[in-house]
Amino acid sequence: MARFGTALQELRGAQKSAKGVSLYSRFVNRPAGRYLAAASHALGLTPNQVTLVSAAFSFAAIAAVALAAPSWGLGVAVWAALAVGFAFDSADGQLARLRGGGSAAGEWLDHVVDCAKLTALHTCVLIAFHRFPDAYGTSGDGWLLVPLGFQFASVVTFFGGLLTEKLKPRPAPGSPAAAPSTVRAVALLPVDYGVFCLVFLVLGGGALFRWAYAGLGAFAVLFLAAFLAKWFRELSAVPR
Repeated sequence: MARFGTALQELRGAQKSAKGVSLYSRFVNRPAGRYLAAASHALGLTPNQVTLVSAAFSFAAIAAVALAAPSWGLGVAVWAALAVGFAFDSADGQLARLRGGGSAAGEWLDHVVDCAKLTALHTCVLIAFHRFPDAYGTSGDGWLLVPLGFQFASVVTFFGGLLTEKLKPRPAPGSPAAAPSTVRAVALLPVDYGVFCLVFLVLGGGALFRWAYAGLGAFAVLFLAAFLAKWFRELSAVPR
């Protein structure tokens, strides 16, 4: 217990910048990840093991979407498993910082799992729309394009954001961190993964889930266009 408390105290002072982070990630997911990181440290887990725990929760939920008929109970279970998996996804990085820094292999594993999670989740929604058309009201083939479009926007945004961070010059050591913007934190809520997970709470609602999912997909496409323009403009200003 003492080890948990000490780790939790150290983690409170070792958080990443909140710039470019939505309110959900800042005030819900990161704090939850902090407690999970402290508990993982007390249990002697490594960051890579925490990443695999995150993957286990996430992929169990993802598989359930494709394999089980939709219901309200299933929706709550899927949301809970996805939310816990997302919190552990925050915990692995926090645990790595607590232990003195992560490794290249650990960062690679974390990003590969994240990309696989995004791809698999929208694929399984597509499978669910195809397997249970009466429950979701997706008998028309056009609805099967929605998960494909959502998947495209999510994966390109994920890759584009990672690549932009790698190509942008790092700030000079000792330079002050930019203050987080509350307006930006609110604006990013529709494309926050944690907010997206909430849509599965209405999985048993059939058409309600279909429209809520499609609505978030539309936001993902709009934000992708905005992000791509912003990132290209920022990188165009980087001297060669």
